[in-house]
Amino acid sequence: MSDIEGFEALLDKGQDNALLRYTLGALHLQKGAPQLALPHLRAALDHDPDYSAAWRALGKALTETGEIQEAINAYSRGIEVAEARGDKQAAKEMRVFLKRLHKS
Repeated sequence: MSDIEGFEALLDKGQDNALLRYTLGALHLQKGAPQLALPHLRAALDHDPDYSAAWRALGKALTETGEIQEAINAYSRGIEVAEARGDKQAAKEMRVFLKRLHKS
């Protein structure tokens, strides 16, 4: 059983929370399947809209699927969330990604 299958089994058993959804989204991104990551990352943010790592991963997935304006929106929101939470490193990373999107 792969990591993804194991986490999806937890989801199938009714365990649904921000960390589980973020993890599934991140694993799909690592496997090169951003389109499969998107619903999990959006669900993670439904559970916890202040999850800055999920905003960063959502921005990446949207960039990789060519949804550039949505990626810009995700990174912008993620920067707001990260700054409000004092997560300076996440905000800094998302600013870099956002700047790259604006240049392209």
